[in-house]
Amino acid sequence: MLRTRNVQPSLWESVLPEVCLRLPAELERVDAWLDDERFFAPFVPHFSARMGRPSIPMETYLRLMFLKHRYRLGYESLCAEVSDSISWRRFCRIDIDGRLPHPTTLMKLTTRCGEEAIATLNDELLAKAVEARVVKTGKVRADTTVVSANVDYPTDSGLLARAVSRMSRLVGRIKAVGAAPRTPFRDRTRSAGRRVRAIAAHLRLRSAQAREQAQATVARITGELAGLAQRTATDAQTVLRNARRALTRVTGRAKGRLRRAVNELAVMIERTDRVIAQARVRLAGAKPDAATRLVSLHDPDARPIAKGRLGKPVEFGYKAQVVDNEDGIVLDYTVEEGNPADGPQLAPAVQRITARTGRAPRAATADRGYGEAGIETDLHDLGVKTVAIPRKGRPGTARQAHERQPSFRRLVKWRTGCEGRISHLKHRYGWDRTRLDGLTGARIWCGYGVLAHNLNKITILAAAST
Repeated sequence: MLRTRNVQPSLWESVLPEVCLRLPAELERVDAWLDDERFFAPFVPHFSARMGRPSIPMETYLRLMFLKHRYRLGYESLCAEVSDSISWRRFCRIDIDGRLPHPTTLMKLTTRCGEEAIATLNDELLAKAVEARVVKTGKVRADTTVVSANVDYPTDSGLLARAVSRMSRLVGRIKAVGAAPRTPFRDRTRSAGRRVRAIAAHLRLRSAQAREQAQATVARITGELAGLAQRTATDAQTVLRNARRALTRVTGRAKGRLRRAVNELAVMIERTDRVIAQARVRLAGAKPDAATRLVSLHDPDARPIAKGRLGKPVEFGYKAQVVDNEDGIVLDYTVEEGNPADGPQLAPAVQRITARTGRAPRAATADRGYGEAGIETDLHDLGVKTVAIPRKGRPGTARQAHERQPSFRRLVKWRTGCEGRISHLKHRYGWDRTRLDGLTGARIWCGYGVLAHNLNKITILAAAST
C-alpha cells in the first residue's frame, strides 16, 4: 500500500534549538522542489491502494535516493549517514527518534518501480522547471559515452571458472533442501581454480619466445576449462531435471528456496553453454560476435564497446547518450545495449525535448560521429534552424566553406562542453559504473544520477531567478 508522506508529528521539533533544525542551503532548495504531489504519481501503479503493508513514505524515499546519488553512497552507508545527521533526517522527513528504512527495503523498492518510474520522475522535474522558466532550449549539444557494467575484465578462462563455481554452489543449495539427494554431481571448482592460476603464472613470462609458448599453454588450459565446464553443466542438467520433479513433494519455505535455486541453475546452465561456445570459437582462431558476446554471468546485457580511448580501447557495459543545454541541464538521456550508431539517436532525442519543453531547440550540435546529411535533414524537419555537426570523411568545397563559418565554429567549440558534462556525471553522480545488473538496472541507475544532477542544477537556477 502506497504511503506518500510522513504525517506523524515529533515532539523533538519543539525541544531542539532552531540552529539544529536548519537545513543546508542546497538541501533546503531541493526539499522545496521535491515537496510536490506530482513526484508521487510515478509510484502509484506499483502499489495497491488498499492491500499490503504500508510502504515507506515516498517523500522519504525520493530524498534518500537524492542523497545516495548526490554523494555516491551505498545503501548501507546512506542509512548510517542519515541516522547520524539531524539535518539529513529532517531533509528526508524522518523523525529524530524514528527508525530509518532498512537498506534492503530501498534496494527492493528501486528495482520494483523500475525504469518507468525514474523516467517519469525526470520528465516531471523538467516539466516543473519549464513552468518555472528556468530551462533554456536555445541550443543543445549531444554526445555519447560508455557506462561500465559492474564486471571485472572478462576473459574466457575467468568466465568458465566462475561458471563451474556457481553451478557447484547452486547444486549444493538444491541438495541442502533435500532435492535430488542421490543424483551424482562432482564439484570441479578446485580443478578450475588450479587451471586459472596456471594461466596467470604463464602470463608473467616476458621474452618473445616465452610469450609464444605461454599463448599456446593458455589456449590449451582454456580448452581444458571448457571441457570442465561442459561436464559440470551436463551433471548440473541432470540435477536440475530431478530437482524439478522434487518441487511437487517439497512444502513450506523449503519449496521457495528450492524453486529459486532451480530457476537460477537453469539460467546459469544456459549462460555457461554460451561461454563455452564463445571460448571454442576463439580457440578455433575466430573472433566471437561482439553484438552477442557474453561478458558477465550476472549481467547478460553488458557488451564490449570500442570507443577508441587510448587508456581503454574496449569497455564493457552500455552506451549512453546525453543531451544538455547551455546551463548544463540534461534535457534527454538514453542507455542502450551494445554499440548502436550515434547518428540515428539524435533526432528522436530532439523530438522528446520538444515534447517536454513545448518548443524545438533553435540550434543543435554534436561531434563527427553524428555527421551525416540525413541527420541534419531530420533535425531541420523537426524545427531546428541551425545544425553544427562536422561531416564524416572528406567534405566537399561547399561543405568546407560552410564548416569554416564563425557561427559554425562557435557551436562546435561549445559542443566540447558536453564531454565535461559527461565527465561530471561520471565523477559526481555515478555514471562511471552502474551498480545494478542488466539493461533495466543500468537505466534505473543512470536515471537517478540524472535526477540528482538536474535537481541540483535547476534549484540553483530557480533560486538565482527569484
